[in-house]
This record gives sequence, structure tokens and C-alpha cells, in this order.
Amino acid sequence: MESPVFEEIDPESDCDCPGCVHWRRALPHSWTGRAGAHPAAHRALALAAVASAALGAGHTVPAAAVSHAPHRPGDPAGDEPETPQGVTSPLHGSPGRQTESSAAPEVTAITRSEIISRAKTWVAAKVPYSMSAYWSDGYRQDCSGYVSMAWRLPRNEWTGSLAAYGEKISKEELQPGDILLFHNASDPEKGSHVTIFGGWTNSAHTSYTAYEQTPPHTRRQSTPYAYRTNSDRYVPYRYKGVTAQEPVPGKDGGQAGAPAATPYPGEVYFGPGANNEFVTQLGRMLVARGAGGAYASGPGPRWTDADRRATRAFQLAQGWTGAEAGGLPDPRTWELLVTAQGQDVKDGAVDQPASHGVRGYPGRAMFRPGANNAYVTRLGEQLVRKGFGRFYRTGPGPVWGEADRRGVEAFQRSQGWRGGAADGYPGPETWRRLFAQ
Repeated sequence: MESPVFEEIDPESDCDCPGCVHWRRALPHSWTGRAGAHPAAHRALALAAVASAALGAGHTVPAAAVSHAPHRPGDPAGDEPETPQGVTSPLHGSPGRQTESSAAPEVTAITRSEIISRAKTWVAAKVPYSMSAYWSDGYRQDCSGYVSMAWRLPRNEWTGSLAAYGEKISKEELQPGDILLFHNASDPEKGSHVTIFGGWTNSAHTSYTAYEQTPPHTRRQSTPYAYRTNSDRYVPYRYKGVTAQEPVPGKDGGQAGAPAATPYPGEVYFGPGANNEFVTQLGRMLVARGAGGAYASGPGPRWTDADRRATRAFQLAQGWTGAEAGGLPDPRTWELLVTAQGQDVKDGAVDQPASHGVRGYPGRAMFRPGANNAYVTRLGEQLVRKGFGRFYRTGPGPVWGEADRRGVEAFQRSQGWRGGAADGYPGPETWRRLFAQ
């Protein structure tokens, strides 16, 4: 019998594998933290222990009344909102719930091409639908959160508040970046939905390209006008902050990249240690050009290995080699991205991540209770291919569940592993053997 390989170790805090990147992004916005308890709770319990020791065994000290952190909308343990999408909330969510405001915050200027480009990032990343989870950019993963992201609103809205940011228009006035909104005021749980208009798909204007966030993930597809159900109740709206822009010739009407007016900020803004808005912009442009496979949870402001691999994939797609395809954006790379020029990244051309020296393994943090990412889906599909999918009733899918854990455990036991080496959580050696040809 082959001895198990001891593989379950926590990576270093500065590791750039998707798992560590996930925790670095999640923890600053989490009330519960990686260990599952608020720091205040730890302090309160520690003080109670000290007090108990001081009083001695003959005195009983009641347990500390730990003040638990209030629930935030992103907490899977909390109640779902009472509408088909989350309530109005700040980016990344907040403790408790907010009351609705009658006045919308001031709008900010944005072009149509920016709206569509932002919408494409979630389509490329296949952001899972959720009424309570928040993507790495801070927006809630439901239909109204998707529009809030595409319109670059300062907070997450819902179908009952989005109209305050727009003005009603007619069907004939619809242009890419506008929305079709149905809010059922009498019963918001019944049918309320919103889509982003991407353009007509026929000359009769009976169908259009709809960008929408709907189970199981963000999609872009031809849709009957105004929608498949409740068609007569959808109302076209135009964002009040839309500004005019000449399309960039030669690439999807100028909608595939960021505004051409954005100059190259300089090499100092990219690379290890960089943390700024230009890294986020770079990532979104790369996702729109086909390099979304590099990201586990969407582009963000902190430079990671995912940004390097996505940039390198784009550079290789241009036929560049050597230092020209080093994974750091130079002025030439930036110009092609912001002007929507050059070649897109082909499917499968992005280098896979590597944690603990295993290619494709994203890190153990991506496979934990509450995890929701593309790597869970990939793991589950491979378990099915290898004959360990009997635990799935539906799926596999992006949300980590007991069926995933039991499938992994069964595979680990098939390798002759026992005890902690067969706990059902994939480490690098499990991943390597599972995906071995």
C-alpha cells in the first residue's frame, strides 16, 4: 500500500494562488473572518477565562456575553432578502439592512461602451447567481446588483430603486447600455427582474441581446422583446449618467475595451505589490478579451499572479515572445486593450495556476464550506469523469457541498489513504492524481 502524501498545509500569507488571493480579498470585508469568529468574541472569551482562573475553581463564572457581529447580507447563514434580489446596500454589503431612500445618490458619467464592457466581465467570469453573495468588485450577485455594477453605481440597488437612476424611454430609443426593468410593486417576489439591453438581433426589433444575471450564472443571449414572461410589464430605462462617445472602429462597435481616453499610467502601477484602480481596469479589459479563465473571483485592485497570467495570454495572442510576453503590461499592450485592437485570447490559452508546485491547483481555500467558485465546478466534473460522482443529486456546481466532500473522500480512499489524508478536502496531491492523464 502506498503511503499517503502529507499535503494539507496552509500556504504562506503572501502566496498568489487563487485560494490565498480569495482570503486576502474576503477578509477585509468579512465580519466573521477566516476562523469564523469576530475578533471581539475572542477577546471576550479570553477575558472570561482569565477571570475564571482568578476566582478559582470554587466560584462559577458565567460564560462571557459575547456580542456577536451583526449579520451582513453576504453571510450564507443569514435570511434571504424578501425580494428576488437583495435590498439596497453599500458595496461588499454591510451589517444589518438599510431602509430605502426616496432619493437616488448623484449619478456619475459613463459611456455606453463602458457599460457593455463592464457587463461582459461578469459574463466571461460566469459569476454565480446569488441574492446574498458579493463578487470581488463589491456588487451583489443578483440581477439588480449586476446592473448596479454595469452602471457603476456607488452602491447595490434593487428593482424597486433602479428607476431613480434612469429616465423612461421608448422601445425605439433603446441603445446598448439601457435596461429593461420589471418591478412588481404589489408583490416584488413575483417576477421582478431587470436586463441590460445589448442591441437588436433582427431588423424587426422582436428580439435583442440581453445581458442578465440569472441562475445559474451571468449570461448573454438573444431574448424575445421585452422578455420571455411578463413581457408587457418591462419598461425601458436609460441611465441618467450616460455620455456620448464615438465608437472605436474595428472591434465590436468599440464595446470590447475600456475608454480610449485612458492613458497608460506607467509600469510602476503594475507588478508584485501594486494595489490600485488601474490593476482592476486592466483585469476587466483582459476578461473582455477572453482571458477570464485566469481569475477565480474576478479582477481586483491588488496585483496577483492571475493578472500576470491573463496579461501574458493576451501578449502571446498577439504573437509576441520573450520579454514582450512577460506578463507585465507595457504601453503597447495597454494601447491594444483600451482601443479594442489586436487579437483576443483563445479558449484554453491562459496558463493554469499552480499552488505547491501542482499545475492547475488553486489552493485549499477554494474548497471550504461556503466556497462558491469555478474550481469547485471543475473538481466536481472531474470526480464524475473518474467515477466518483454518485453523491451528486444535481450538479456538480460552483457551491461547495457535502456531495463534493464525499466524492473527494471516496477518491482519496481509492488511493489507499486513511484518516486525515482522506478528509474529503482536496490538497495539491489529491488534485494532481485526480487530474492526472
